[in-house]
Amino acid sequence: MKNSELTSLANISEEKVSSEPMIEINHLKKRFGKLEVLKDVSLKLFNGENLIVLGKSGSGKSVLIKCIVRLLNPDGGTIKMFGKNAGNLKGKNLNELRKKIGFLFQSGALYDSMAVKQNLEFPLRRIKRNLNEQEITDKVNEVLENVGLADVLDKMPSELSGGMRKRISLARSIILDPKIMLYDEPTTGLDPVTSDEISNLINSIQEKYKTSSIIITHDITCVRLTADRIIMLHEGRVYAEGKLSEFEESKDPLVMSFFK
Repeated sequence: MKNSELTSLANISEEKVSSEPMIEINHLKKRFGKLEVLKDVSLKLFNGENLIVLGKSGSGKSVLIKCIVRLLNPDGGTIKMFGKNAGNLKGKNLNELRKKIGFLFQSGALYDSMAVKQNLEFPLRRIKRNLNEQEITDKVNEVLENVGLADVLDKMPSELSGGMRKRISLARSIILDPKIMLYDEPTTGLDPVTSDEISNLINSIQEKYKTSSIIITHDITCVRLTADRIIMLHEGRVYAEGKLSEFEESKDPLVMSFFK
């Protein structure tokens, strides 16, 4: 994309969003050996928005959100969350920050040896230790209802379809009432109908839980259904930023390769 068009997209986006950022990333860098995956990434996630991070495979999308929650440590740059420098947090302080973040892994990451009920109870018993048994049961039922799977409480993950496993993983991600949701390729491997259901569920979670979300994807249908704003990564940098309509109207060949 030409520099003039990139500047235009970024400026339009900044003019439309005025609230303080929930996440502010400046000049983030991450390499693995000689491979520089993130070369210079800066972005902001604002309160209540769904921010899409779009890009081809290998563009650094998943590495980016793993750096945000410090599953990976960046090699340079800063990450501020809720106004605090996350890079300076360790131990208890880092864990306290992570409690405010829900992470939907691409694989779902359910515990195969636990039924749905135990999968959902696990974070509550580990973190919300002041809850009694009835409060735990009520919270489990609440999140299952919110993802449309109130009747699978005693099923094992192996008994669920791919879309159902994704929903249960999402239920576990929201059970601690996070302020920020991070979605890593939420529709990968799903059929088109189920993908649309998951995308609509992301919007429902945003509305019910008032979450601010970063959604990593290359699924344009998911982008169209969920995006409040879009950032495109290319070769480890932010290539373009703007609203869905701005991307769809762009004449840049790289952007057009996604929005045909």
